[in-house]
Amino acid sequence: MSKPKPLTKEQILLAMRMTKSNKAAARYLNVSYIHYKGWAKSYHEFEGGRTLFEIHKNQAGKGIPKFLTSNMGKSSWDVLDVVEGRISAKHFRPEDIKKKMLEEGLLKEECALCGFHDRRLSDYKMPLILDFKDNDPNHYNLGNIRFLCYNCFFINIGDVFSEKDIHQLETHQPVYGTTEAVDFELDEYQLEQLQKLGLYQPPKPEDDGSEFISRL
Repeated sequence: MSKPKPLTKEQILLAMRMTKSNKAAARYLNVSYIHYKGWAKSYHEFEGGRTLFEIHKNQAGKGIPKFLTSNMGKSSWDVLDVVEGRISAKHFRPEDIKKKMLEEGLLKEECALCGFHDRRLSDYKMPLILDFKDNDPNHYNLGNIRFLCYNCFFINIGDVFSEKDIHQLETHQPVYGTTEAVDFELDEYQLEQLQKLGLYQPPKPEDDGSEFISRL
């Protein structure tokens, strides 16, 4: 089971420079807000000064699109603003962006290379991975993203599973998390698909509630 990773002061300062709030900084670092909060409160701008968490508070929402500050607005955002770069993808969960793109017909749910689009009868899922051509997981330009099936990803990008993963699968051992075969981040939608296939087991929550996006 993965242990919560420590956050250095330099990591938090970088996230503060790149974002407008503590919650956005946590998303930037791919950690839970609770985990980020604990570390941000442990560092100060100088001895005896304010904590980094206090410095980065943004209760007024300065610099953040107004529609993100209300529950009604969060449900009515236009995915084209993200796709065309007017609003940063960091404001949203990856699975929400992908869901809206599929619902509005901006992204076709099939492999971009071989056209595979068969669904598993038990849960109607497809073994597809969202691939960012420039390796930037926040760049949702339509020319930059595509779905790849596991086979096309393996042939054209790299290994999906490590030798250890394959050995576990072939010997019918439980796979509790894929290893470092592929250097890309999976969002919650993709992790859910792997879990349905029996290829991923989410880690047990830590006492502080920390969660992390796993890497294959």
